[in-house]
Amino acid sequence: MPVVNRIADYAEDMKTWRRYLHQHPELMFECHKTADFVVERLREFGVDEIHEGIATSGIVAIINGQGEGPTIGLRADMDALPMDETTGLEHASTVPGMMHACGHDGHTTMLLGAARYLAETRKFSGRVALIFQPAEEEGGGADVMVQEGIMDRFDIGEVYGIHNIPGVEAGHFLSTPGPVMAAVDTFEVYIQGHGGHGAFPQDTVDPVVAAVAMVNAIQTIVSRNHDTRQEVVVSVTQIHAGTVNNVIPDTAYLNGTIRTFDKGVQEMVHRRLREVVAGTAAAYGVEARTEIEIGYPATVNDPEKSAFAVGVAREISGEDAVDADAQMEMGAEDFSYMLEARPGAYLFLGTGEGAGLHHPKYDFNDEVAPVGASFFVRLVETAQPV
Repeated sequence: MPVVNRIADYAEDMKTWRRYLHQHPELMFECHKTADFVVERLREFGVDEIHEGIATSGIVAIINGQGEGPTIGLRADMDALPMDETTGLEHASTVPGMMHACGHDGHTTMLLGAARYLAETRKFSGRVALIFQPAEEEGGGADVMVQEGIMDRFDIGEVYGIHNIPGVEAGHFLSTPGPVMAAVDTFEVYIQGHGGHGAFPQDTVDPVVAAVAMVNAIQTIVSRNHDTRQEVVVSVTQIHAGTVNNVIPDTAYLNGTIRTFDKGVQEMVHRRLREVVAGTAAAYGVEARTEIEIGYPATVNDPEKSAFAVGVAREISGEDAVDADAQMEMGAEDFSYMLEARPGAYLFLGTGEGAGLHHPKYDFNDEVAPVGASFFVRLVETAQPV
């Protein structure tokens, strides 16, 4: 079955909603105007319950179906990114330093389209919980919503989400059972040496050469310490030291990211990183402190729910337009917290050619919004038939 006809009728309305949201981006937990817009639409649609102020600006809306049954959760993120837009479009961001460069405006729009249809037709049993979440980009809004009890409070039994992906043909779906996106951790290394004149290095303890040696040694964690059959990335992304061309500084600083899927691999990387830094520091006579911030866990699809969601995607887009065994992504996603709390699945929806995610020229492709809304609708109607 292609895009639901009734949802196709909403296409222009959905475009209008999405472009309004695109013009008015908000960051992290402070998605209050976005939430107000969402609530206004939900009231127009006649949903049964609207619960506001979860995780500061998050929303859970309930639509009752026909008769008793379980509750299925559908999630969309609402927050934007702290960057300037350079698209030059008429509907470009009106807020300096903020833009929807990841398509969360499109995600919110797709869930609103599904909400309108589900509230109109109610061709399902049980209930639908529509989850509009702030702070996906930073802050772990999904974790906060789970910690505030939405899964138990609304008796959500399973949960689903989708994310747009440029560079994949518009309307095509990608997913995989098991791990689909990586866990993300951040590390910082603070190096203390003893500075001095660059002409007399023998009188110093040089933190610069220690930092360079650490960067090289850190790369051996991937090449020599982990099982090559398991995916892992360790990248040093910042190195800062010194301010003058003839002075050896007192300190240096390293920063980077760790991406893993397996908790055992994650623990190994953390341990070896600390050991490598400590050993290199001792070798070069400096002092070093390593700090590791554990971020979002891996996003892991329940195999049964993943197979179910892929089947629904094939109904919408066709057998050849769905890759059910896609390569895992090294990016991270806080929907992982919801999948830790309840079984479910996370899929990618292609938006065609265009600038990539987190690029200042990115813009969501409005043509795929009815596809995503139809996917959400058919998930509900198939999982919980009347």
